[in-house]
Order: sequence, then structure tokens, then C-alpha cells
Amino acid sequence: MSFTEPVARPDALVARRNPVAKLAAAMLISLALVSTVDPVAPAVALVAELACLPLFGIRPRVLARRAWPILLASAGALLTLTIFAADRTGAHLATIGPVEVTTGALDLAGGLALRIPAVALPGILVFATTDPTDLADALVQNLKAPARFAIGTLAAFRLLPLLADEWRLLVLARRARGIDAGRNPLAKLRRHASLAFALLVAAIRRGTQLATAMDARGFSSGRPRTAARRQHFAAADTVLLLAAAGLAALALGTSLALGTFRPV
Repeated sequence: MSFTEPVARPDALVARRNPVAKLAAAMLISLALVSTVDPVAPAVALVAELACLPLFGIRPRVLARRAWPILLASAGALLTLTIFAADRTGAHLATIGPVEVTTGALDLAGGLALRIPAVALPGILVFATTDPTDLADALVQNLKAPARFAIGTLAAFRLLPLLADEWRLLVLARRARGIDAGRNPLAKLRRHASLAFALLVAAIRRGTQLATAMDARGFSSGRPRTAARRQHFAAADTVLLLAAAGLAALALGTSLALGTFRPV
């Protein structure tokens, strides 16, 4: 599965919305959640985001395959802050070896652990339901972004799967030459550093060739460009933005009402 291609049903209610509207909605929710470190606001937002998952046309199993690094980072943050948190206030809960677990440390760790997926999930949903070409077209047409920047970003985004293929080819080529690190961890580290440098060289060469080809096709002319596919910002896109603002207000309002709001 490529992580640069949409995986949602194209006929889903939110999946067919304007890419700029979806991106702005994700930013509204994320900006609201990074303003506090309490666990209530991200928990409310996360529950609402998961409840709206059918509107995006993404199956939970597919979403889990894309979001597992986020879940791993969240679990790591929970464990690390619980052990090394400087705030040991509150009621004593348990003692695990030299680590004293208190409600203050658990509250801080839980807030950050919940905030990571709550902030990242809207962005994952946006890119899982948006074609990169549609996003570049919407940036140019609706946000008036420079066409050269948007198209260049699109080209770089399209090259990401090629870099993964290039890495696999480098590994197979070295294996065919009998270059194997075996079980030596230091040899494996040196091999990965060498492969990373070779991949960097290949990426620079491919990028230079792509830039030359795009210049030859007139992408750097600076003249006004026409659009083959129009990206309309409809009333439903405005409703999406209002819904995102309402969700952000609900999360922060619940935190304020319960007295757990802790500004950054």
C-alpha cells in the first residue's frame, strides 16, 4: 500500500469535499488541541474524529495500517512521561521500582499521549481521502498559491514511492554482490548509512532530471496557466469548516467546563 495515494471511497460525504477545505478543517482542530496539555480536550476530539470516520469512507483496518506509527509514538510518550515526568504532585497511585506514579504525572502523560493521535488523525484523514493532483489544483485555484510551488511539491510527493523502490533495488543489488552485514549490528548500521547515502545521490540525480524536464515543458515560464480540472469551493465546504470549528470549540469548552484546561 502506498502512503501517498488516497484509500477512501471517492463517493464518501467528506472525501469528495474540496481539498483546501479539508486541509483547513484539519488545521483548525489541530491548532485548538495544541493550545492545551490536559487530557480532556484531545479525548473529546479523538472520540468525535473516530465517530466521523464513516463519513470519510475509510475502513478502520486501513486507517490502522496508516496510523500505527502515531499509535506507537503515543504509547512511547505515555510510558516515557509517566517514568520521567518532573511533576509528581497529586495522589500516589503506585510504585514501580524507583518510579513513583502519581495522578499529576499520569495526567500530564495521558494528555500528551492523547494529543498526539488527536492532532495527527485529521491530517491522516485528509491525505487518505485526497488525490495529490487535486490538492495541488486546489492550492493554485482556491488559495492562489504559486503554480510553480504547487506543481513542484506535487512532483516531489509523487517521487516518494520511487524512493522506496530505489531503496529496495539498492538492497537487492548489494545482496547480489555478496555484500551482507550478517548478524553484526555495527555492520548493519554501516550498511544502512551507505545505503542512505546512495539513496540521497539517486534522489538528487532524479530531482535534477525532473527539474530540467519541467523547465523544458514551460513550468518556469511564469505565464498564467489554465486549469484542466476545476476545484470549486461549495457551500458544503463551508459547512465542513464550521463543523471543524464547532468540534474544536466543543473540545476546549468541555475542558474549560470541567476545569482541566491547562494552556501551553
